[in-house]
Amino acid sequence: MKHISVLVKPASSLCNLRCKYCFYANVSSLREVRSYGKMTESVTEKMIEQIFIDLEDGDHLTLAFQGGEPTLAGLDYYRKVVACVKAQGKRVQVHYTIQTNGTLINERWCEFLKENEFLVGVSIDGHPEYHDLNRVDTKGTGTFQRIILTKELFDRYQIDYNVLCTLTNPLGKEAKKVWQFLQKHKIQYVQFIPCLDDLDTQTRSSYALTPKRFFGFYRQLLSSWLAELEKGNYISVKLFDDLLNLLVRKQVTACGILGSCQVQYVIEADGSVYPCDFYVLDEYRMGYIQESSLKELFNQDISKKFVCEKPALPEKCQSCPFKNICGGGCKRMKDAIYVDEKDYCGYQELLQLFLPKVNQILDALQNVQKGQAE
Repeated sequence: MKHISVLVKPASSLCNLRCKYCFYANVSSLREVRSYGKMTESVTEKMIEQIFIDLEDGDHLTLAFQGGEPTLAGLDYYRKVVACVKAQGKRVQVHYTIQTNGTLINERWCEFLKENEFLVGVSIDGHPEYHDLNRVDTKGTGTFQRIILTKELFDRYQIDYNVLCTLTNPLGKEAKKVWQFLQKHKIQYVQFIPCLDDLDTQTRSSYALTPKRFFGFYRQLLSSWLAELEKGNYISVKLFDDLLNLLVRKQVTACGILGSCQVQYVIEADGSVYPCDFYVLDEYRMGYIQESSLKELFNQDISKKFVCEKPALPEKCQSCPFKNICGGGCKRMKDAIYVDEKDYCGYQELLQLFLPKVNQILDALQNVQKGQAE
């Protein structure tokens, strides 16, 4: 049994917001074609057919939809995807996820998402002030209140969702405010996504996360999270979950956490396929899903080059006690999390803080599970 994950961009880089830090707006601007528009019905049909070629009965497939803003592809697009999947003859367990800014969600969307058991990632930047500072529409208006209404719709329809929070450098100072926000709005699952500088930047932006601010944020967050956990209240913070999975369960649940790249299979709206969401660039195009199966794409020279190419590790990494469980980390996030120009590593600092607390965390989690079972 195998589990294959595919990330699809059915509306390419099209978006109805103008978030100031959007990494995909930067990535797409570096291509010959900035946007491939919306995925056609013929490409959709061929995509599902080609993905299933490499699957067998009992396998698992995750179809994840991102953008841009993937809801711009329209509800009928997703109905078509589900219909194509159901038409396949193999007994494959298919999991659907979608990452959205939430502004276009209505009750029809919720009915569809619930019926087809989509896991939704909705972007909320941890505090109204910071959300509205960066997550603005085409008129420059903040979108926080619109997103909160969407969250309430998800709650009413009992749709499974995670909150995706872009961790900018300014927000990195506000861990306590973020924690209070999570508690106030009863958010149970949150993932903090490090805000990155543009790929082609010459000067560092004010919103790009730094390793010191990364550690400062998680140091405060860990204290609040653990204190609440010991009271029997659990909120899933993805990085903490990933660390526990790695250190205790020996499971890798985050791309790049061991410092090694993997082929992610990112499919753009025209069917072109790339190895990583951070590198959907012309020079990394592996081929087209209309013409090749995933296995064939994996065996392309470009795929092998991407997996093998790795920047030299800083000298600090050579003597780091966590080198074997980090390996330098994700190469795209190196300036946001890992070693900076002053030889400071935010991730090393976090591991030094986190590891001595693992048994304390596990005991608290066990007590939470006992309380839930009673």
